[in-house]
Amino acid sequence: MITPILLCGGAGTRLWPLSRKSYPKQFAALMGEDSLFQASALRFSGAGFAAPVIVTGEDFRFIVTEQLAAKQIAAQTMLIEPAGRNTAPAVLAAALYLAQSDPDALMLVAPSDHVIPDNAAFHAAVLVAAPRARAGDLVTFGISPDRPETGYGYLEVARDAPHTADEPQSLARFVEKPDAETATAMLAQGGYFWNAGIFLFTAATAIAAFKTHAPDLVAPVTAAVDGAQTDLGFTRLAAGPWAQVEDISIDYAIMERSGNLAVMPYAGRWSDLGGWEAVWMESGPDAAGNVAGARTTAIACEGSLLRSETPGQEVVGIGLKDMVVVAMADAVLVAPKHESQRVKEAVAALKAKGVPQATQLPRDYRPWGWYESLIMGGRFQVKRIHVHPGAALSLQSHHHRSEHWIVVQGTARVTVDADVKLLSENQSVYIPLGAVHRMENPGKVPMVLIEVQTGSYLGEDDIIRYEDVYARS
Repeated sequence: MITPILLCGGAGTRLWPLSRKSYPKQFAALMGEDSLFQASALRFSGAGFAAPVIVTGEDFRFIVTEQLAAKQIAAQTMLIEPAGRNTAPAVLAAALYLAQSDPDALMLVAPSDHVIPDNAAFHAAVLVAAPRARAGDLVTFGISPDRPETGYGYLEVARDAPHTADEPQSLARFVEKPDAETATAMLAQGGYFWNAGIFLFTAATAIAAFKTHAPDLVAPVTAAVDGAQTDLGFTRLAAGPWAQVEDISIDYAIMERSGNLAVMPYAGRWSDLGGWEAVWMESGPDAAGNVAGARTTAIACEGSLLRSETPGQEVVGIGLKDMVVVAMADAVLVAPKHESQRVKEAVAALKAKGVPQATQLPRDYRPWGWYESLIMGGRFQVKRIHVHPGAALSLQSHHHRSEHWIVVQGTARVTVDADVKLLSENQSVYIPLGAVHRMENPGKVPMVLIEVQTGSYLGEDDIIRYEDVYARS
């Protein structure tokens, strides 16, 4: 059996405004109905695969749970990182976790935000690479390049390797992202593959590599795993030791320093969706080179990507050539396609201005559901709140605001101090300032209500929690 290790803690700022720190690209439905994370979990499930180990952050743990449940996939465990420390510590933590029960466990490490359309072909490549990994090699997957791409790192195979082989080959070196001239020369020469950032090895092999090439990581990560606590089905790595862990990628920590390396070529389609130009390419442009999604109209446009992410919002492009237009309720991106990699600069500029759109989506996801602000004034705010069946908000109170709740869908069980009652559609309740209150959805369908807040301060930090089924402080 092969254990998938799905890494899903990144921020994905290159696909802003759809991808933001509060809800990064791996959880978004960029290429169809499923999110990239769900597609990855489905890709590495079924015959030959054990239940996945998920490595993610505190802020995403309930998003992961909800998205897996929607696809009826149960994780072996979810390792919760106290803070992001790049891929090397995450992979080492997963290896140490697996080694507790089976040091020879074969682990397939994969980012959760890649696109690999042909699952069967990739499964076949993994099975071909498995004997080399079981024999003690660190296997990385190399994508056969079809263009001189400057956005990827490359893998150079050994000189005597058959460059078109469909089996693992010895790896000569890792190559940093090249300039256009170098990439063109490498493509013409052959023997180079794009570095997919997907790895296959046993837990014991990985741990040995870390002990040899990155020994400073081993003690704090081991302590974080040994001191982990189980909480609501999550495995929380110990925060104290984790704070001492270096922020470093697995490539720099062990892969580029090891001698027992192999690369498994893969000739099928693959993309890391590293920017909007990649989304345009993978979305299948029409005869005019356009990708125009739902709620968009392209008139006399060429080579352009148009997306509207908000129901009721229509995006119209006229005479656009090689442009990217992505519209959301609170932010719009307009850029030449070849400049779309500079989105990270835009996010940095927005952060410097203190603009919330830099990191926060208009919809804020919580373990019980989500809410979005519909309108906000000086002393009032109107929200739409969506509560999943069987879910409940914390028992709480506020110092600075009162609230009025109107149920518009489903049934709500409402607690206000000692009073508990059921509200159905079109019924409402008033929550006085300082009252201890809670809303729950006792039904089997989502419950939606409109909340009107009034008061001198309406921030989300004006919450005193007394009880919470999701163990939030």
